Amino acid sequence: MENFSENAMKILKARYFKKDEKGVPLESKPSQLFRRVARFIAKAEKNEADKKLWEEKFFQAMMQKDFMPNSPTLTGAERNMCLSACFVLPIEDSLDGIFETVKNAALVHKEGGGTGFDFSRIRPAGSFVRKTQGIASGPVSFLRVIDAGTEAVKQGGTRRGANMGVLRVDHPDIKTFITMKRDGVTAQNFNISVAISEVFIQAVKNKTTYDLINPMDGQAVGQANAREVFDLIVDSAWSNGDPGLIFIDKVNQLNPTAPQGPIRATNPCGEQPLHDYEACNLGSINLLNVFDKKSPDRLNWVKFREIIQLGIRFLDNVIEVNLYPLPEIDKMAKSNRRIGLGLMGFADLLIQMGIAYNSDEARSLGNKIIKFMKDEAVAASLSLAEMRGNFPNIEKSIYQGQKMRNASVLTIAPTGTISRIAGCSSSIEPIFAFRVVSKILDGEITDIHPLFQQWQEKHEDQAVPGYFITAQEISPLDHLKMQAVFQEYVDSAVSKTINFNKTATREDIAAAYLLAFDINIKGITVYRDGCRALQVLNKAESEKPIPLGRPDAIPSTTHKISTGLGNLYITVTYFNKKPFEVFASIGKSGYSTMADAEAIGRLISLALRSGIPTEAVVNQLKGIGGAEPIFTNGQLIQSIPDAIAKVLETHIGAVNVKHQDIHVSNCPLCGTGLSDEKCPTCANCGWSKCNGV
Repeated sequence: MENFSENAMKILKARYFKKDEKGVPLESKPSQLFRRVARFIAKAEKNEADKKLWEEKFFQAMMQKDFMPNSPTLTGAERNMCLSACFVLPIEDSLDGIFETVKNAALVHKEGGGTGFDFSRIRPAGSFVRKTQGIASGPVSFLRVIDAGTEAVKQGGTRRGANMGVLRVDHPDIKTFITMKRDGVTAQNFNISVAISEVFIQAVKNKTTYDLINPMDGQAVGQANAREVFDLIVDSAWSNGDPGLIFIDKVNQLNPTAPQGPIRATNPCGEQPLHDYEACNLGSINLLNVFDKKSPDRLNWVKFREIIQLGIRFLDNVIEVNLYPLPEIDKMAKSNRRIGLGLMGFADLLIQMGIAYNSDEARSLGNKIIKFMKDEAVAASLSLAEMRGNFPNIEKSIYQGQKMRNASVLTIAPTGTISRIAGCSSSIEPIFAFRVVSKILDGEITDIHPLFQQWQEKHEDQAVPGYFITAQEISPLDHLKMQAVFQEYVDSAVSKTINFNKTATREDIAAAYLLAFDINIKGITVYRDGCRALQVLNKAESEKPIPLGRPDAIPSTTHKISTGLGNLYITVTYFNKKPFEVFASIGKSGYSTMADAEAIGRLISLALRSGIPTEAVVNQLKGIGGAEPIFTNGQLIQSIPDAIAKVLETHIGAVNVKHQDIHVSNCPLCGTGLSDEKCPTCANCGWSKCNGV
């Protein structure tokens, strides 16, 4: 297996190994994949000797898991595909412009990229359209158009496109935008973020109003209560994780290419702010491989420097050999030569050093690492500029009058898939859990973190040290502090989820948003555990739930309820004063319907006997539609499952159904359930919605 784990091999075989037109694998080993990638990226070198030299260096770096490029590069090298992961496309206020963007987004998605859009230039809903004498439908309606177009285009036949939708907080339609994903159906191919201005934040703090601006003429068209809008954002994020925030003024103040105009949007995970039609390719260094217990401070800085230099050269080469989906993107990418070198394995490094993620020592180490990385990356880009020339737009940047090959060099991106291949923790995130249950179609898989497992094998019956700490054991404040540590030296942005436990309040999230602004973070994404019914990762319990056995005698109640398929008889048994089983049968109906009713009852009974709350069962069944809905005793019975849910409610009281999770998607690669958070990554196979194919 060439020193790659079984799980890594599964990912490589399913997603990255090259296949012929009939789907027959042309690669079977990691060395074949990484040789193909190294050979293609080294084509950018100036002569044959350098091509051979750097092909071997790139190959060894990937084989040793020191460095991994983003997924589109692994997938697309030597396959006439685009190698970049991040794009931003403009969307103008005209039907021609909007549908041109729909087409362009489809071309990007087909190549495996993720797209960001700022909808703030579209006139608000209800505006008069002079040419047609009609009324404008607003930015949210056109976001839905792009979402529908995305739904129709699968990437590589397995993956749907990922998008970021942005709207300025001073757009008149901002409230509609904030709440648009509450129904769980709208914009399933979009993450959404509000572009927050400094004026708005000050109005929130001062509890005053702020102006709403018509994008057609830049004039104020009314005012809004800043605190009300802020509270609406907080409530939506508390409920389902959307929207996030982009501190757009901070993004533009720190933009190395600010003279080229404002940046309005980012890629789907928020770590890469880009100009219109700009693209960026990413890669990450495995910090676990820089650990050296023999060094005085346990880091091999010489090796780290060498990997940084290699990573910068690799990513710059990608720009030369890349095949961009649009000529406008090709021009912008080569004019700014923006690249994003990042990190993974930070949490693993801390564990190796015996340092808790939420400690001052961890933040001090993070600061030292990212400062060193920034200095060395800039030096490597300057060195390339001396050999290859500056990026063409250098006079429209902070590097005017200097030498620099790339307008920006660092990005902290999610590394879901490539970190699984490299066998390390994701990006700068803490460990989610040391025992993880991955839900898949035919059951569950429990994974134990290798460093935790190694410690347990050597220290049986000993208390677990404090440095084995999980994401949800870390306070939101400490999450934010770590994000700020890395943002200080990253010229693009940092993608990091700020985890809250299930009991977190709206006030907790509001405080985190305001703190994020104050400590100069460019954007923030929050996720409250359990705010969606389905999560990809769950901490493994010490024991799996075992269905309770059935007593010999048990009280029950039988209900008769009319459905469009006939009279349904539902028997609910009780144990310990709670519903314990459900038996369902239907008369005067076909055998298939009778079998369906019996099967539903058996599955409900299994769930209840296993300790699943009755409310959770009702939440899944209530409102499921059928072919023959009917009104019975003043209520609409939509189907057999809906009828059973309504009967169960008579035993436990009304259940406030959360419909957003009925439509949660599964991983297209292995079937694992995917939670609808900002940038979900499949815990079983490493597939990522937002970070490449």
